[in-house]
Amino acid sequence: MGPLKGIKVVELSGIGPAPFAAMVLADLGADVVRIVRPGTPVDPADVLSRNRPTVEVDIRSVQGQADVLGLTAKADILIEGFRPGVMEKNHLGPVECHAVNPRLVYGRMTGWGQTGPLAPAAGHDINYIALTGALHSIGRPGEAPPPPVNYVGDFGGGGMLLLVGVLAALHEVTRSGAGQVIDAAMTDGTTLLTSFIHGLRAMGHWGNKPGSNLLDGAAPFYDTYRCADGRFVAIGAIEPQFYQQLRTLCGLEDSLFAEQMNCSKWPSQKQAMAEIIASRSRDEWCTLLEGTDVCFAPVLDWEEAPQHAHNQARETFLTVGGVVQPAPAPRFSRTSPATPQPARASSLGQVLQSWSS
Repeated sequence: MGPLKGIKVVELSGIGPAPFAAMVLADLGADVVRIVRPGTPVDPADVLSRNRPTVEVDIRSVQGQADVLGLTAKADILIEGFRPGVMEKNHLGPVECHAVNPRLVYGRMTGWGQTGPLAPAAGHDINYIALTGALHSIGRPGEAPPPPVNYVGDFGGGGMLLLVGVLAALHEVTRSGAGQVIDAAMTDGTTLLTSFIHGLRAMGHWGNKPGSNLLDGAAPFYDTYRCADGRFVAIGAIEPQFYQQLRTLCGLEDSLFAEQMNCSKWPSQKQAMAEIIASRSRDEWCTLLEGTDVCFAPVLDWEEAPQHAHNQARETFLTVGGVVQPAPAPRFSRTSPATPQPARASSLGQVLQSWSS
């Protein structure tokens, strides 16, 4: 099942973005084996480890290196997320792996990249998005930029761009017959995600001050608001026709709201808007606005989101082994992925046997 059925992947397990990329490949039907150091527990509740067997291998030992190379010889893709030089130190770098499999796509996931003055240094999502300018634009004026969890660097600029790279290289192998190395850096990927903002800046439509632009919380029609019950709603009525519907349904007929794109009026508009939203509960606003062209949604928490009617209708969330988790995405018209299975321990022999069949 899944469009990647028949593709074999070796994952040298790390944390965050590399396991995420391996999970998506497995979700889409690839046959992925997750290599972990001896003694690493396998937790069925670990969503990022789903859909693939976990095998303990000591890659620092001669036997462990031989075992990984044996799998690599049969694989289409290898993914690793260590600091630069770690795989080479353990004789599992691109040179050794391509010697046993010239067609191998070798995906490398790091924060700073394989080269550059920061390449050897430790770091995390917040550091990578800080260096690229992405973190600068998040938050309220006069306040420190808040950590936006680790969606932007780890998973958006990291794991997703690693996926694009290895799948693009896998396609290219069909033409050239030769594998290659993918250097996926979270700094590079995060910078790519900011392409839209750089374009707006070049056209004079985005200022350098956080909280002063259309999409960073300055506009009263594109922000979150607290309701009477302390919960929040999100409004994104950018287009004029959507803004007009917002005015009509929310009673914003005062002349104060007549000039949507007059930035000088945004602060007073936002204050008035906040007072209006605070006059009703979140559920009341949902009854009035949800499903309209106001571009509205309630801000749901982790427990509420899986219960929302739209998410339930699309089966956006699944429950596997008692764990609520995101369903595989995107959707395919012919080769739908199978229902995910919890992480499971396996042996090298079992994997080799299945890969030989």
